[in-house]
Amino acid sequence: MTEPIAIGALVFACTFGGALLGIALRRVLPSDHLSNESKDTVMVAIGLIATMTALVLGLITAGAKSAFDSLDGEVKHTAAELVTLDRTLARYGPETYEIRQILLHTVQQRMALIWPQALAKAGRPDAGDVSSTEMLAVRIGALTPQNEEQRRLQARAIDQCESLLEARWLVFASIGPSVPVPFLAVLIFWLTLTFTSFGLFAPWNATVLVALLACTLSVACAIFLVLEMDGPFQGLIRISPDPVNYALEHMAQ
Repeated sequence: MTEPIAIGALVFACTFGGALLGIALRRVLPSDHLSNESKDTVMVAIGLIATMTALVLGLITAGAKSAFDSLDGEVKHTAAELVTLDRTLARYGPETYEIRQILLHTVQQRMALIWPQALAKAGRPDAGDVSSTEMLAVRIGALTPQNEEQRRLQARAIDQCESLLEARWLVFASIGPSVPVPFLAVLIFWLTLTFTSFGLFAPWNATVLVALLACTLSVACAIFLVLEMDGPFQGLIRISPDPVNYALEHMAQ
């Protein structure tokens, strides 16, 4: 969460600093630089920059939201697959009790790493115990079916294990920054130019200062919220653990 806060603070500093710089330049520039003709020309140029800024900000927001929603969907799908696998094993018979306990323990470990609200080590989940998921498939494959129904359930459980393993790698591959650094740097530069122009032609009074402060703070908050979605398992905006918690409550019963 530190990085989004730092970048949000940087955006606020650059934009509000640019506005103050524009106000300072207004006091020292020759009067012909502040004429109506000059103002109209600058406003046209800044209008173009503001349009491009809106487009880039929209692209960044859409990209971050799409990545967040995709990962959230994968987590919900995985939770449903976990319950389905557990029930398939339960239908196979009491021979799968130990396998179901291993599955439950593996999911509990993953929960402690991905949603460590009670722990201090928040951050990116890892795939360190991926072998445990593969071992489940091996154990299921080692079962000895006694009838056609058990053979069908065994084959289905193996397929579900493979599906969970694939979903796991999709989740890990989806984690990472969706906001390109060059986009962010250009966006901050354009915002700084825009607010500098606002200050350049704005009168110096408390109302203008408060308005500029509110606008720059709003822009910084918007960038902060977009970057928060880049850390889907930590921070203010994060993927809910409720689907996996629900799965845990209904497993090994």
